[in-house]
Amino acid sequence: MHTVFTRANAILAYTVSVAGFLTFFCFLSTVFLDYRAVANLNTVKVVVKNLFLYLTAEYQTEANHINQVVLWDKIVLRGDNAVLDFKNVNTKYYFWDDGNGLKGNQNVTLTLSWNIIPNAGLLPSVNAFGSHTFAFPPEYTTNKL
Repeated sequence: MHTVFTRANAILAYTVSVAGFLTFFCFLSTVFLDYRAVANLNTVKVVVKNLFLYLTAEYQTEANHINQVVLWDKIVLRGDNAVLDFKNVNTKYYFWDDGNGLKGNQNVTLTLSWNIIPNAGLLPSVNAFGSHTFAFPPEYTTNKL
């Protein structure tokens, strides 16, 4: 007869094999999905554990062709209210113009992006269709009391 440890090892090995097999099929069910969408998150599938949303400002300077600054981010967990309706929101992070590349810049582009954190599989980084471009003023102002 087999010992208790041999039987426990066989059961554990079988359980881990089945769990790995099911995780692989969960991965296959989402790897080919196109997560790009108009900034409307009603397309989130059941296998998504959470979303990491972030808003970036992208601009060019003479020294660097690509400059990106994260202005805002939010983690949306599965089961949370995912309706985002913000008005007059301040930036979440301190906005510092290193080298004055934004002052008077006529082409600053805002882009909403998100990282999808699935239960298993790849971690895709997705950009929403569309963006908003605006110009920065030539002089900065401060509000001091």
